[in-house]
Amino acid sequence: MSQRINSPAEDSPIEPSRTTEPKAVEFKAANAIPEEQILDAAYRLLLTIGPQRMTMADLARQAGVSRATLYRRWGSVREVLAALTTRAWVGLAEQAFPAETRADVSSTDHSRARLVDGVVLLARAIRTHPLLRTIIELDPEFLAPYLLKRRGTNTNHQLAMLEAGLRAAIAEGAVREADPALLARSVLLTAWSFTLTGPVFADAPEGTGPELDRLDAELRLMIDRYLAP
Repeated sequence: MSQRINSPAEDSPIEPSRTTEPKAVEFKAANAIPEEQILDAAYRLLLTIGPQRMTMADLARQAGVSRATLYRRWGSVREVLAALTTRAWVGLAEQAFPAETRADVSSTDHSRARLVDGVVLLARAIRTHPLLRTIIELDPEFLAPYLLKRRGTNTNHQLAMLEAGLRAAIAEGAVREADPALLARSVLLTAWSFTLTGPVFADAPEGTGPELDRLDAELRLMIDRYLAP
């Protein structure tokens, strides 16, 4: 992992950081600092000042660690934010597609319904999450590489979970015979449009509201009919 030194811009505290004197902190060895402590601090900063104004120096103060500790784990603020979004979206995906849902296809009708419900639940959960709303409002360019250039960790994780569920459902006749990887990509692409662009079409910048509820009902119907045998 990168251990490069802060640039002058990263060393400079942002204006809100000057309003109060930071408390004295007893720094610990890098391997003694829980990663969750740093990511929790990054989340608080993100919601307070936004991603563009956040620096590694700010994050070090907020987390109570040294900048050297941060640079032993991440090379930049954007790498920290990537880790933060991965933690958030993986958690939401695990809730939307619990292990028993991916494996249990004892009832063909219910197995497809559970998959469809999981996709819609995940789309809604990510769309309304404060992390995504803040990024879209203050630094939408952060999302561009993952939408236009490469798949990120979150995408691969969601595809793997969805593909596993689809493969099992196909074997039991709940989903039509097709390449489960292709189905997973198609379903996820559809869900993403409702997650990221849905609020624009529904004139609901907060990601919630009756129009988005109606759109989610259509998303459920579209995916269910697409997957049906």
